[in-house]
Amino acid sequence: MTDAPAPLTDETGNARPYSVSELSFALKRTLEDAYGFVRLRGELSKVTFHSNGHVYLTLKDERAAIDGVIWKGQVRGLSVRPEQGLEVIVTGKITAYPQGSRYQIVIETMEVAGVGALLAQLERLKARLAAEGLFEASRKQALPDMPAVIGVITSPTGAVIRDILHRIRDRWPCRVIVWPVVVQGDAAAAQVAAAIRGFAALDGAGGLPRPDVLIVARGGGSVEDLWAFNDEALARAVVACPIPLISAVGHETDTTLIDFVSDRRAPTPTAAAEMATPVLSELKALTSDLGARLHRSGGRVVEERRGRIQNADRALKRVPDLVEMAAQRFGIVSGRLAAGLAKNAAAHERDLVRVAGRFSPLLLKRPQAVQKQRLDALTVRLEPSVRRRLERLSERLGGLGKLYASVDPDRPLQRGFARVARADGSLVQAGASLASGEAVAITFGDRVTRGAVIDGAGPVEVLAPPLAAARPVRPKKTDGPPQGDLF
Repeated sequence: MTDAPAPLTDETGNARPYSVSELSFALKRTLEDAYGFVRLRGELSKVTFHSNGHVYLTLKDERAAIDGVIWKGQVRGLSVRPEQGLEVIVTGKITAYPQGSRYQIVIETMEVAGVGALLAQLERLKARLAAEGLFEASRKQALPDMPAVIGVITSPTGAVIRDILHRIRDRWPCRVIVWPVVVQGDAAAAQVAAAIRGFAALDGAGGLPRPDVLIVARGGGSVEDLWAFNDEALARAVVACPIPLISAVGHETDTTLIDFVSDRRAPTPTAAAEMATPVLSELKALTSDLGARLHRSGGRVVEERRGRIQNADRALKRVPDLVEMAAQRFGIVSGRLAAGLAKNAAAHERDLVRVAGRFSPLLLKRPQAVQKQRLDALTVRLEPSVRRRLERLSERLGGLGKLYASVDPDRPLQRGFARVARADGSLVQAGASLASGEAVAITFGDRVTRGAVIDGAGPVEVLAPPLAAARPVRPKKTDGPPQGDLF
């Protein structure tokens, strides 16, 4: 090793052992001498801007990673701001950190080499999901004010779950249901998505209630460690979840795809517990304060009303004075009432006498006589007109009676005729229209109907009706014996 201290022997002849510091600093000098200037290409990860002005980061590729540091004096001169996932080319020297037995690169310059493959893929996925509207604030759900049940999806081991449970226990007494999953590796995304769907499917059966809010939590790590939370299927499961969900993946500087689709993003798991729960002590203090303010307000209102009543009491007269004045007015008015009534009756009596003198029986009989004369005149003019109209109506009624008798279909039957009808009820108007063997119905003058068959029994001799007997010739009356024949 270059610049290694020369081995010395002790009293026994054995090689003297190095101290840890000697070996560590010897290795540090060896690395700095051998790699005093290197040009390195890699992807930035775990970029941290320290409060002292230094920047700590990691350069990595597919198979290895190396820590790096940019001292405060070099940060201001960089042409590129170090960012997570940025592929860069840096120059510097390799050195060792003796206190931790680690080697690192001290970066002096930095330039962009291109966007990392993973982050480029993530950006394309984010752009596609954003175009679908999955990042819109309008579709995100509000968190409940006082949740009774909180579901936590995280690893059952580690500091994350302990921090969340401790924070919830200090702030708000509620039930916490933990769904254990792996939070790193190929199976992490599928397990977290299944846990979200499992919580959403709970209906309270079996004593396991459905949570009011969900927390998906994981501690910090590199981009590769957190890559499971950039899964598209997991993001869509978060979007479809009917329960409000808080994402708490990584630290404040770590951003994953689940942070964009969740209803609320927390910078740390502890902050997620604070977002999900109110502070019971603060609510009690607020309730107590509101109660005190209400009591004070009520007291002020009562005092204000009491003051107004007292002021009104001072402004009012004494009650006996008010009653005496009213009684005095009542006595005066009641004393005037009898005289007023008598005066009013006398005035109406005078008006009645004055009007009654104008009336007499002749005034009533004169309109009656006029009306009677008008009625007599109308009667004289109306009687001939009514008589003539009745005569005309009687003549018209007689004519209608004769017309009705002439068109009566049964009248010819009284003179020996008969009405012949077919089986369907239609009248027979010509004998030639009847077929031999056809059934007919014959109606006679006494309204009796008989059935018959045309030519049904061979020829029938029809006798002519007997003629009416001739009236005997009455001899003429003469005054003397009959006159003889001149011839």
